[in-house]
Amino acid sequence: MAEMTKEKLDEYLEPLNEILSRYEKKERYLIPVLQEAQEEYGYLPEEVMKEIALGLNLSLSQVYGVVTFYSQFHQEPRGNNIIRVCMGTACHVRGGGAILDAIKDELGIEAGETTDDLEFTLESVACIGACGLAPVIMINDDTHGRLTPEKIPEIMAKYQ
Repeated sequence: MAEMTKEKLDEYLEPLNEILSRYEKKERYLIPVLQEAQEEYGYLPEEVMKEIALGLNLSLSQVYGVVTFYSQFHQEPRGNNIIRVCMGTACHVRGGGAILDAIKDELGIEAGETTDDLEFTLESVACIGACGLAPVIMINDDTHGRLTPEKIPEIMAKYQ
């Protein structure tokens, strides 16, 4: 994040301070505070993690350890649309790799990246749990199954 003036930083952290005001300064509240902060900011920038550490009387390394351990937390901005490509056994055998490649080509990003316009984040996941529809992707809460690489542009167009 670019350097901010003290006033801008205080303004930026105002919603977080409101969140922190609802909790006792105890370690047991770290995860709910992180969840609310991520909901507010879309991800957990370093300034937010530092303020959470101060607000809960924790070290930054304690906060960072929890953020990096749980996959629900993100340290980089994420896209408006989250695309999860299943790479489980059924999907892999039925062409999940080709589906992932087609989406990477369509968006111009790799798995784990977000488009520059913050429209899409692409993730490769172990299993979506829809093996009967393999290969499968999820875009936000929508499941798309029995895919071929040729179907990807049409599906992606629905989210642009």
